[in-house]
Amino acid sequence: MDYLEIEGSQKILGEVAISGAKNAALPLLTLTLLSRRPVKIDNVPNVADVRTLLQLLENLGAKQSFIKNSATVDTSDVNSTFANYDIVRKMRASILTLGPLLTRFGHCEVSLPGGCAIGQRPIDLHLKALEMMGADIDIKQGYVIASAPNGLNGANIVFDKITVTGSENIIMAAALAHGTTTLSNVAKEPEVVQLCEVLNKSGTEIKGIGSAELEIKGSNGKLLDIPDFTVIPDRIEAGTYLCAGAITNSEITITNVIPEHLKALISKLISMGFEILKTKNSITIKPCAKILPTNIETLEYPGFPTDMQAQFMALCTQANGTSVIDERLFENRFMHVSELSRMGANIKLTSHTATIYAPTKLTGADVMATDLRASSALVLAALVAEGTTRIHRIYHLDRGYENIERKLSSLGVKIKRLSE
Repeated sequence: MDYLEIEGSQKILGEVAISGAKNAALPLLTLTLLSRRPVKIDNVPNVADVRTLLQLLENLGAKQSFIKNSATVDTSDVNSTFANYDIVRKMRASILTLGPLLTRFGHCEVSLPGGCAIGQRPIDLHLKALEMMGADIDIKQGYVIASAPNGLNGANIVFDKITVTGSENIIMAAALAHGTTTLSNVAKEPEVVQLCEVLNKSGTEIKGIGSAELEIKGSNGKLLDIPDFTVIPDRIEAGTYLCAGAITNSEITITNVIPEHLKALISKLISMGFEILKTKNSITIKPCAKILPTNIETLEYPGFPTDMQAQFMALCTQANGTSVIDERLFENRFMHVSELSRMGANIKLTSHTATIYAPTKLTGADVMATDLRASSALVLAALVAEGTTRIHRIYHLDRGYENIERKLSSLGVKIKRLSE
């Protein structure tokens, strides 16, 4: 099993190009199940989750190739609607095949995703919406067995709470449904917006893109002419590298970004004392005289993203004063606290709130990643820790960060990937 070894107490400098967004690529890859033609998708990040989903599509009968961040998927010969546990257990986003398979074939069996390290993420909102569209849903032996032999029907659906994958699943299901579907309380993340934009370019009429209310006119079961397209940049990877510049109080520039997608993060970094310079597709962070403490509450987009909470916690250990992070979206997303504490962080947990007493001097240690974003928080802490840090179980990190050693090395970080 691989681990990362990082030498701490480093200043960094340079430029990093941000990869395509994993959280956009995954639903867009499942969208190809609705296409009548092969689809080429550029700027696809070469990360473990993408490779897993491509394998799932291949298992269903699709032809796929993945070369130099370009994926081509042809689902014209898909002959299976069975997404088995062995694949789905590796990645919860595999549930995104549910809506497309059901709306195209009228039947599917998709394994329940199972547990998640950061807490419960049930799919009941997905299933309730599909039932409102006329599907018969049964749960047997750990599988969702869904049937709609005459196709799905448009419906008026209000999500009880905002759900990103739920929104994406039902948007795709509605694209081939009979009639018009209206969705309320839809997630507004950029990844959801891009899914709608690609569908719009495929001939699906969608009103309200980017808002919490969508109206989708279905194709009555007719497959779509999905054009080739490019995945948007990964705003979470971008935010992580900005935090690398911040925690080391260094100047770095990230390119291939959409600054508008990072407004909440940029605002928080400015409030902590950093100067941020933006162009149309780049962001530069400059050092500050003193890192100021901050208060953070995680919210759905356009609020502060839960996927950046761990990275900012690492940054807050170097602030001059006490910071508070209120995690509102997932009940178990503070598992990185114990590992940061091993490095010397002074953090107190109370229910869904973490109080970070700072500044603290971090020291290198052997630490263990517990989930994807916790992994990146430990990498950031290692940059300023005195001595050597070894981060174990980095298969979590490989799920969402492409070429992280190469990118950090280009900034001057002394980092090695080793095997144990």
